[in-house]
Amino acid sequence: MHEHSGPQNMLTFDYLTLRKAVGILGVALPFVLAIGKWITQGPGLQSSMSCYYYTDMRNYFVGSMCSIGMFLMSCKGYDKWDVVSGRLACVLSVCVAFFPTKPSNPTHFRSVIGDMHLAFAGTLFFTLAVMCLVLFTKTTAENRPTRQKLQRNIVYKACGIIILICVGLCPVVMTDRVCKLLAGLDPVFCLEATAVVSFGFAWLVKGETILKDRN
Repeated sequence: MHEHSGPQNMLTFDYLTLRKAVGILGVALPFVLAIGKWITQGPGLQSSMSCYYYTDMRNYFVGSMCSIGMFLMSCKGYDKWDVVSGRLACVLSVCVAFFPTKPSNPTHFRSVIGDMHLAFAGTLFFTLAVMCLVLFTKTTAENRPTRQKLQRNIVYKACGIIILICVGLCPVVMTDRVCKLLAGLDPVFCLEATAVVSFGFAWLVKGETILKDRN
């Protein structure tokens, strides 16, 4: 029998495919939002990725966040913490989609929803960073890490650190002094996009798109 045939190998293929799907959605999201808005409404970035909720790209933003959440919940790992983190990330992704950020001149109700959005988004990014730094680097006790696995671990840790740095810098660039200094550069969007692309790239590596183990 061919070494890649059988139910177990098909199951492994499905898990790898799910991971690649999460990675593709993550890497593509900021670019599709920016380019899609440029095509439909004209050039110019929004101040944050969440602000695309108030553009013609709203449906894509909401759909992508929900899809990422469902994929994260479906992906399996080594232990219960993988399951818990996946389900938590799923709930947070959906909440980020359906609790939009504050619009211009928000009502009190919209301000409360916007504050909840920030809390959900911050917790989501932190959860994704923990996945990269802690969960992705695990190896089953009975298996010795391959050279490719050790290389993947370096990528996971780098992606996790980048996510934490980007999220940590967001409050800094939102201060009045820094906003004036970086006027017109949309630093929050750039930081969020970098964090999301790092998350997506980590999942592409997790799906063994690159640095795949040799048979």
